[in-house]
Amino acid sequence: MLLYAQTPARRNRQILADLIAVLLIAAAVWFALTVHGAIMQLAEPGRKVESSGESLANALDEAGDTASDVPLVGDLLRKPFQSAADAGTGLADAGQSLQDVVSQVATLATLALIILPVALILLLWLPLRVRWILRSATMRRLLDAPGGADLLALRALTGPPRALSTIPNPPGGLADAWRRGDRQVIADLSEIALRRAGLKP
Repeated sequence: MLLYAQTPARRNRQILADLIAVLLIAAAVWFALTVHGAIMQLAEPGRKVESSGESLANALDEAGDTASDVPLVGDLLRKPFQSAADAGTGLADAGQSLQDVVSQVATLATLALIILPVALILLLWLPLRVRWILRSATMRRLLDAPGGADLLALRALTGPPRALSTIPNPPGGLADAWRRGDRQVIADLSEIALRRAGLKP
């Protein structure tokens, strides 16, 4: 099975199309990762809030522990510090929630920016490549099959007439020579059909 045409012009076009597709996919991935990094910068305030909340909660916990050592009223003094420490923990949780939301948005945006362009590129490029590969394999099998050259010659006759001008026109015309089974005309026509598909005989 051939992945690329055997004729230089078509092979060069196929290689160029493949390179463009790969470069576009790489550019889409790079752009998506750049956007992901930019969105993740929005999580920085959340990290600062979380860090401040944890520091505040720890400091108030330590102050509450110290206050609880006061005889008789230690437990009463500790309660306000514990409440304030809980508020600091809530602040840290809010900072973490903000980071989670930003991370989810960044992930979704990255996936969308990768999947949509890559799917579009693959839909435009891959079917053409696969169709050519399958068609070239079919034409090679047809050429090797009994009577295959006749069918390829008929394909050339029904194609664009400009390509037919490259071979000598026998008396009665190419179609008449094909019907008579002229082996040289059939070989020339089948070669035209193969070259049109990017194959060499």
